[in-house]
Amino acid sequence: MTSSDAPPEVAPEGMEFSTAYKMGQDNIRPMGLDIHNPVFLISSVVIFAFVLISLANQEASAAFFGWLRPWLTSTFDWFLVLSVDAITLFCLALIVLPVGSVRIGGKDAKPDYSYAGWIAMMFAAGIGIGLLFFGVLEPVYYNFAEDGAAHPLGIDASQPGNEYIGIVGTIHHWGLEGWAIYAAVGLSLAIFCYNLGLPLTLRSAFYPILGERVWGWWGHGIDTLAVFATLFGLTTSLGLGAQQVAAGLNEIFGIEPSNTVTVLLIVGITAIALCSVLLGMDKGVKRLSEINMVMAVVLFIFVLLMTGFVSGITRYFGVMADYVMALPALSNPFGREDTSYFHGWTTFYWAWWIAWSPFVGMFIARISKGRTVREFILCALIAPTAVCALWMSTFGGTAIDMINAGGAEGVTATVVDSYKPEGALFGFLKELPLYSVVAPVSLILIVIFFVTSSDSGSLVIDTITAGGKMDAPVIQRIFWCTLEGLVAIALLLGGGLAALQGAAVSTGIPFTLVVLTMCYCLWLALRSERAKL
Repeated sequence: MTSSDAPPEVAPEGMEFSTAYKMGQDNIRPMGLDIHNPVFLISSVVIFAFVLISLANQEASAAFFGWLRPWLTSTFDWFLVLSVDAITLFCLALIVLPVGSVRIGGKDAKPDYSYAGWIAMMFAAGIGIGLLFFGVLEPVYYNFAEDGAAHPLGIDASQPGNEYIGIVGTIHHWGLEGWAIYAAVGLSLAIFCYNLGLPLTLRSAFYPILGERVWGWWGHGIDTLAVFATLFGLTTSLGLGAQQVAAGLNEIFGIEPSNTVTVLLIVGITAIALCSVLLGMDKGVKRLSEINMVMAVVLFIFVLLMTGFVSGITRYFGVMADYVMALPALSNPFGREDTSYFHGWTTFYWAWWIAWSPFVGMFIARISKGRTVREFILCALIAPTAVCALWMSTFGGTAIDMINAGGAEGVTATVVDSYKPEGALFGFLKELPLYSVVAPVSLILIVIFFVTSSDSGSLVIDTITAGGKMDAPVIQRIFWCTLEGLVAIALLLGGGLAALQGAAVSTGIPFTLVVLTMCYCLWLALRSERAKL
């Protein structure tokens, strides 16, 4: 046990921490490894068994996951939506309440990263490939879907004044409420680790209500569930990224998409992610995240300039106003007529964001020391919402305008005529100048997003299974990075997109209870920290 692992000498008011730091006592070190025995063993064995069973029974897996996702999202829709509503309101309250002045790491703590590096890593981990995969697809689908129940709030986009309702529906899924989930989990982990001296793992956030039991099977169960949620939420994104890269290779080089191509892509990109893992946080993840953000900004500016800067900005402010006005109705789970939109998209998204929350929350907690609570919430909630909305409005809005004007045949073919979501972005880019240059650059950007998600996810899962240690042996990160790729392959071969989404939802729903409880524990901790000040 190092000095940094020691508990605080003075317990916060209302909380009695043990003077015997127990977290490291259960760790075993076979072959130089440093693993928290029950969590590592249970999670790795169960996941390996899942991979083997899925690969051995691909047809049965496809049928099961094809049934699982729609059943879960239609059964637990009200629970997911009300839970996310509560988490969002809680985060917004922290901005204005006095506890917003509490600083992560204590009043004298200094940030480890500049604003640019901090936000770049936060954004790259939190969004992954979502902007590129759904930026064109989702707004266009909502606007032009033949099923009227797929239109957000049942609003017909063909009516005057409603032509951008698809963008409003998309911002709802990539805006305030999704980022609130990340912010709540990330802030909880950061406060309990850097302010209260507990390990950076999910169980630590439950000390106010569980006490010493967090070091026992209650804590093991919480961390194991976090590993499952993180892994399946992450592999959903990795699978989507592999499919989109395959579509890009087909468009640019004429390579026909197939399961073999997709598997080879996952293997190849996982290998690149391993290299980043070996380089560590500063040389690997941070550097790739910054490259990622620069390339994404360049692509965005190119699209905005090529499609009309003034019209793009005007459209953005218009849809943001519509989004704010529609948010109460979009956040209401009862009496909805837009069932395809609500069950097929919203409830899936909330389960997916929650499944990703241990991964993104722990990652942004790890890089956010020195920031105040208010600063953390604003940068992790408000800023990403505005940027995501700008991206979706620019890409999706331009595609909608093109289709209404009788163009964008590539987008229409992949989203409206036949649903091939992985090809939507490249169908859109065909309508712009310099396609032969922009398409390969976009393909590289997708790959880098893929890599940053994989390597940062490996760091997070490794931290959880090592009992919260942030300097566990590199071989453990290699193990989890490799296992992520295997799970993505198993899900793609055993059911494709439905299997990926079903796995994410099945872990996201039970983890919702964990996140809600974390919010309560965070409030207790912040009150204690505020009292110190």
